Amino acid sequence: MVLSNPLSRTPYTGSRRRLVLAFDVGTTYSGISYSILTPGQVPEIKGVARFPANEYISGASKIPTMMYYDEKGRVRAAGAEAKQDGILEMAMDGNWLKVEWFKLLIRPKSGGPDFEEQIPPLPPGKSVVQVLADFLLYLHKCAEDYIKGSHINGQELWESVSSGTHYVISHPNGWEGYQQSQIRQAVALAQLIPDTNEGHARLLFVTEGEASLHFTIDNGLPTGVIEAGDGIVVVDAGGGTIDISAYSGKKVGRDQRASYIFEEIMIPQCHFYGSVFVTISARSFLDDYLKDSEYYEELSNIVHCFDKSTKIRFNNDKQPQFIRFGGTRDNDQAHNIRFGQLKLSGTDVAQFFEPSVKCLTDAVLNIATNTSKPIKHVVLVGGFAESDWLVSRVRQVLYQKGMKIVHPENHVNKAVSDGAISFYLEQRVKTRITKVAYGVLFWPRYNPDLAEHRARESMSFTLHDGSRRLPGYFHSILPRNTQISEGQRFSISLSKKPRTSSNLKLVSELWCYVGQAPNPRWLDEDEGNYRILCKLEADASFLRRRQPRKNADGTNGEHWTFDFTFVLWFSATELRAQLVWKENGVERRGPATIVYEPNDT
Repeated sequence: MVLSNPLSRTPYTGSRRRLVLAFDVGTTYSGISYSILTPGQVPEIKGVARFPANEYISGASKIPTMMYYDEKGRVRAAGAEAKQDGILEMAMDGNWLKVEWFKLLIRPKSGGPDFEEQIPPLPPGKSVVQVLADFLLYLHKCAEDYIKGSHINGQELWESVSSGTHYVISHPNGWEGYQQSQIRQAVALAQLIPDTNEGHARLLFVTEGEASLHFTIDNGLPTGVIEAGDGIVVVDAGGGTIDISAYSGKKVGRDQRASYIFEEIMIPQCHFYGSVFVTISARSFLDDYLKDSEYYEELSNIVHCFDKSTKIRFNNDKQPQFIRFGGTRDNDQAHNIRFGQLKLSGTDVAQFFEPSVKCLTDAVLNIATNTSKPIKHVVLVGGFAESDWLVSRVRQVLYQKGMKIVHPENHVNKAVSDGAISFYLEQRVKTRITKVAYGVLFWPRYNPDLAEHRARESMSFTLHDGSRRLPGYFHSILPRNTQISEGQRFSISLSKKPRTSSNLKLVSELWCYVGQAPNPRWLDEDEGNYRILCKLEADASFLRRRQPRKNADGTNGEHWTFDFTFVLWFSATELRAQLVWKENGVERRGPATIVYEPNDT
């Protein structure tokens, strides 16, 4: 049953033609989808299906997320071109550096596994933002060449839409505002958009889980899921992460005007158990297995051959598996190497996959246990979902719990990029679940009648207005695990007393609590689970038009008392902010900037 298809979309209502490009930059492979929006016509989702040197990779819908840099920091080969015949010799002769898996360097580091040493180094003097910008620029050139070459009057078409292109960038469920800000920097650095508010408005983010949901809607959900009121779990199993989301949907409207909207029913999850971790497990095993073999120096080549053939073909743990890495003269019977092939038992290879299988199935079962919606179907997409062994093991475990695996056959490795375009055209998820508690730290007035205040009396201090205060109180404005609708506003009401000698720039820290306490209050009670999410900044130079007051704490000088509100809301998957205050009884509004605190260290 297909709930949505391109024919059911409404015609584009814009006044001029627009190009939308979606980049799915994966840990191991990347893809591009696009749509050319023409006024009065129903949008279609298309994929870039031809890349430079793509005859060197299996299939044309994706290319390796890989680049070679020379010693001057210039890109010499990228994508499938980095895997073509002779490139290894050229790289060795030119002392080029191969860069891959760099996406993992953008991830939030707190609470996740530490595998930094497994990620190949970046070029000297280059940041991950600069490397990402280089790769985005390459993807953009691939999209340009494909559109020019595959459309009638492609050159003229490209010239008519390229200057105002809109972009959709997907990212793992667990990435936050700081990761989005890094990607935005990379997009601007690649000169795909200007680094202005107008340029930023042409860039949209979507989680890989939500993009996968849109792909699933377009390519068929099981019959009756929506009508029965069931929940559905969407799993995007990729190269670096396994992203798991849960939704329920409902039908709105009737007949030809009917459509479907969805809501998150559990906090989206992101686990670092993608396909690269199968390779990491294999390397660890082989490093120990071959340590006494004369072929130990071939370890990297053997792991490479496993990654590109054995891992992909593996589908039976009852049969021995072979890694072909050499020629007929390469033999070491003590280590099961004959005629250039290393023989491993199927059970050993299965163990490389097992942490990913367990992570995925445990997460799905946990969702099924803790949501009020019955979960009977699990949609499995992503590049890792092309592994027959992964799919069969997940199906085996979940079937015993009454769940069916839905495994779309229509380019599951392009689910995210196609789904990202669908997300741009029709944002079907109307409510989402907060992953953390949002709030502010402020200084409440000291009240000796309250036991929690008396316990902190030694920490009290006096402000220049003469009031006695306590530090470290977390005031929650949006609890964790709360369902919020698209565009729903929540606010932070504050009072500042800036001195007349100070810079009149309002800065307020938005904190988050990532622990499990149902009612977090004081920073000193669970300090490790509180952190600054971002700073909210706004210009308050208009205060200079007001009459200041004398300081009341015995110090010289004057200050203003200013009551204001930062209004926050989620637009799609991004946080937005605005400053609100009253001037002579009239409400005023002004811009506010969100500056995210790094969480990648």
